[in-house]
Amino acid sequence: MWESENDSIAVARHYANGVPPSAKHALKTDGFELRGNSWYVATDIPSDLLVQVEGVNFHLHKYPLLSRSGKMNRCIYESRDPDLNKVVLDDLPGGAEAFELAAKFCYGIAVDLTAANISGLRCAAEYLEMTEDLEEGNLIFKTEAFLSYVVLSSWRDSIVVLKSCEKLSPWAENLQIVRRCSESIAWKACANPKGIRWAYTGKPPKVSSPKWNDLKDSSPSRNQLVPPDWWFEDVSILRIDHFVRVITAIKVKGMRFELIGSSIMHYSSKWLPGLVTDTTNAGDEGSTSTTSNTSSGSNSWKGGLHMIVAGNKEDHSAIQAKDQRMIIESLISIIPPQKDCVSCSFLLKLLRMANMLKVAPALVTELEKRVGMQFEQATLVDLLIPSYSKSDTMYDVDLIQRLLEHFLVQEQTEISSPSRQSFSDKHMYDGSQRGTVPNAKMRVARLVDSYLTEVARDRNLSLTKFQVLAEALPESARTCDDGLYRAIDSYLKAHPTLTEHERKRLCRVMDCQKLSIDACMHAAQNERLPLRVVVQVLFSEQVKISNAIANSSLKEANDSQFQPLVTNRKTLLEATPQSFQEGWATAKKDINTLKFELESMKTKYLELQTEMESLQRQCEKVTKQKQSSAWSSGWKKLSKLTKISTLETPENEFQHPGIAEQTKKVHRRWRNSIS
Repeated sequence: MWESENDSIAVARHYANGVPPSAKHALKTDGFELRGNSWYVATDIPSDLLVQVEGVNFHLHKYPLLSRSGKMNRCIYESRDPDLNKVVLDDLPGGAEAFELAAKFCYGIAVDLTAANISGLRCAAEYLEMTEDLEEGNLIFKTEAFLSYVVLSSWRDSIVVLKSCEKLSPWAENLQIVRRCSESIAWKACANPKGIRWAYTGKPPKVSSPKWNDLKDSSPSRNQLVPPDWWFEDVSILRIDHFVRVITAIKVKGMRFELIGSSIMHYSSKWLPGLVTDTTNAGDEGSTSTTSNTSSGSNSWKGGLHMIVAGNKEDHSAIQAKDQRMIIESLISIIPPQKDCVSCSFLLKLLRMANMLKVAPALVTELEKRVGMQFEQATLVDLLIPSYSKSDTMYDVDLIQRLLEHFLVQEQTEISSPSRQSFSDKHMYDGSQRGTVPNAKMRVARLVDSYLTEVARDRNLSLTKFQVLAEALPESARTCDDGLYRAIDSYLKAHPTLTEHERKRLCRVMDCQKLSIDACMHAAQNERLPLRVVVQVLFSEQVKISNAIANSSLKEANDSQFQPLVTNRKTLLEATPQSFQEGWATAKKDINTLKFELESMKTKYLELQTEMESLQRQCEKVTKQKQSSAWSSGWKKLSKLTKISTLETPENEFQHPGIAEQTKKVHRRWRNSIS
């Protein structure tokens, strides 16, 4: 169905070989000879015309050129100089190589038409006006036939011709070569490859690609599966304007939008190495790439798009930055409008480079809206975008604020119009939805809290920016404010000079009732927090404990109509005036009860403290007694012995009748035991 490059050359020879009818009267020659920087015709007749193209001299004859070229006719006869023997054609498309082939064709020499030279030769034939009016089967007819029947039927040749058109603007555009090649590539990329003998050129040299003219037994449709991204590598070698033409044609043909997005990301990885390697300035984006993934992309960049300009390094960097700006603007304009066609990480990296290279504001705004559509997929590393404006902050906090606003607008739009659900939500996840809106908001809330914790370390970040970004999400987005408390604590650490009023204002963005037990314990001991906030944290924790106790006791009693003892503030505000007053009275009683409990705890604490002090004194006394000398203990033992000896004397028996009775009892027990 599609022919190979070898077949293309064979057909080209079929068209180009042979001597045209008028060549019977032309000069007989064996070909052209190159001597230094000049071409000479191998014939005995001396040349009478010098044609100079881009510094290359062609010593030719007038008659063969006049018989085929209308341009040469005008140059010679309209000059009204019969002795004219030099023509300068510096603006000829295709340059000296194309003119060499055209001159050989005029002399009747066989010319091999290939995909590499056909576009330049077609433009040169149009420039030289080699039409059918002068000679049947002229060069325009030959080149058009080769383009239509050979190039456009071959995937490889279409890519090569479109690549060669980069140096032929605007001739290739005006002759519809770019349009026809783009549509041919789009048609082949969208076609079902199972019934086609195909080959793609993007494979590495180590892997042999199947040939176009292979046998059916070796066709990939029978021996191997065709990857859906087989055309990515081939179209990524094109210049950005031609790549845009191809992608636009592919969109018209109905290609899946996720494949189009993947091809755009693949193209960006080759031509924008800054998307992979972060750099500090715009000028060194292509030269500072050090990873293996971007080395090939930077090489193709240096030789592919911008021109070779003699100048200093600053001029080279400025040209490179300008070209990268053009690539980014073009890519933004061709990203499919469907959600999830490209990753959020790719969009944020593209946004970072767009801000760095000063891309048009309208395109930057469009890109920000695209990021807002899938903001819940972002990561903290992607959000840490440096501030490239005159702002004093390290990171672009205003940009994140705008992205968050776009996300909220998009979420509100999806809630109000469910029919506008994206294609990916319906089909990308096997019929299951992406998730409810609160889940997306909760993910964004966690992401924003992590971002605030990171940027809070910047001492130039104002309190207003921090507060606005923290309060941008609704209260329902956060079920727990631990992340927000962590960000507030980081901000207080980095800004120790805040006044009491500013600290209270900062802590106002946090709801103490949404803190976990660990966060409450940390906040109760945090000296950076205002005293009022610490009291609120303790009070909310006490309320939680009271409610938990009440819930457990009422559940044990199997009371189905349970009402919490302590009503939270939001419930009181949303209630009717009468119930509000009753709830407020109950809350006052609870507050008084808590105050009484706190006072009793204080008194118990003081009592325990006094008891502890008394115990310490007793311990000190015991230790002092143990430290007394051995002589004093010996004298005490002697005094005890003397007391015992005096008690055993008969005189002391009368004084101590109790002791005599004890001794008598002992003797009686002994006698009874013997008997």
